[in-house]
Amino acid sequence: MTGDPIPGTLDERAEAVEQQVVEWRHHLHRNPELSNREVATAKLITDHLTSLNLDEVRTGISGHGGVGVLRGGKPGDRVVALRADIDALPVKEDSGESFASTVVDQDYPGGPFPVAHACGHDGHTAMLLGAATVLAGVREQLPGTVLFVFQPAEEGAPAGESSGAKQMIDEGACHDPVPTMAFGMHLGPLPTGYVGYRVGNQFGASSMIKIVLTGQQVHGSTPWMGIDPMPAAGAITVGVGQLYRQVSAFDPITVTIGHVEDVGRFNIVPGTVTLWGTIRCSVEEDMADIQKRLTTLAQQTAAAYNCTAEVDYLQDVPAVHNRKEWTDAVLPAIRDVIGAEKVFETPPTLGYDDVSEFVNKYGGVYLMLGAQDGELTDDGELVPTPGGRGLVPNHNPRFYLDDAALVQGVRLHCQVAYGHLTGTITPAG
Repeated sequence: MTGDPIPGTLDERAEAVEQQVVEWRHHLHRNPELSNREVATAKLITDHLTSLNLDEVRTGISGHGGVGVLRGGKPGDRVVALRADIDALPVKEDSGESFASTVVDQDYPGGPFPVAHACGHDGHTAMLLGAATVLAGVREQLPGTVLFVFQPAEEGAPAGESSGAKQMIDEGACHDPVPTMAFGMHLGPLPTGYVGYRVGNQFGASSMIKIVLTGQQVHGSTPWMGIDPMPAAGAITVGVGQLYRQVSAFDPITVTIGHVEDVGRFNIVPGTVTLWGTIRCSVEEDMADIQKRLTTLAQQTAAAYNCTAEVDYLQDVPAVHNRKEWTDAVLPAIRDVIGAEKVFETPPTLGYDDVSEFVNKYGGVYLMLGAQDGELTDDGELVPTPGGRGLVPNHNPRFYLDDAALVQGVRLHCQVAYGHLTGTITPAG
């Protein structure tokens, strides 16, 4: 882009909006909202997008999702969708930040729950609001259209409810105009300002598990007069550990039972026990096989205890797959923004992110943006910075973000968007 003044202008405007981005992030962090309950978060987003005089602000998509539409002043048929997720987690925060959350959601199904942005979505939202501000300020120089996509319920809506990326797409969030590229970033435990990428599956495929075991309720003093489903629940929970031995050790999977729910009290044998959990697969094609094996395990184990088991798989999320041609197209711009020495390839993870629905449908890339006190050794090992706050994984109560990473996220959103609209970021062929 030699001779083009716009990339420099984008960086200058990103620096100018940095303090506002930090303030947005702190406000959102103090006031987190769980999936499908992002009412105040959505209002903040809508109010700011409206203030930018965008061509359109779409609201109420897939619950509390929203899309800002910015049509550039120059001719161009490319459309870039920049995506941020907006929901928080049922986690009790222990970050030590002055703006830490003390929110408790009293009414959320299964609650009450403490609520915290323990996965960086407050930063994702703030960065995209900043990018919208910057790009709206140069709209007359943009050839094409930018969609600012703010997605609810990335962490998964409560069972029985729906929302998230797929529903946004199904409800027409990006139908007019249709994106020619999707882009986003996930903040996490990498050195601040570094970018991690992976060709292939950046995140794994995911499925929610629901197993309802049915016996016969009876008083705890006379268990022989009923049918106790609790031993079956224990056997199934232990038995999932053997599923790893039934698939290739070279294709990582994990099966986790994270919540056990019964109806009764300490001296009652419950009539039903429900197991909730998740399956993660690094190879998406393994999901159906794991589900089949888990169903067999649950039903036959239940039968051994004279119970029945009903098994359902909910909220299937495909893997986030970065195709090589898209990664090759994006990385030069990423290196220009933050420096080639700060861009490195990361191993796969069994985390999930339903941004996969956007990337898989429209093409594009999803990256990791570092925001913690870490370093890369000469041999590429990721280690904590001596005397720093450590490398704390997402969803941990101590999870934190370095605010210094936020302006880099704004710059990356803007430069990738401009690069795609001008044709410098597009896959070969």
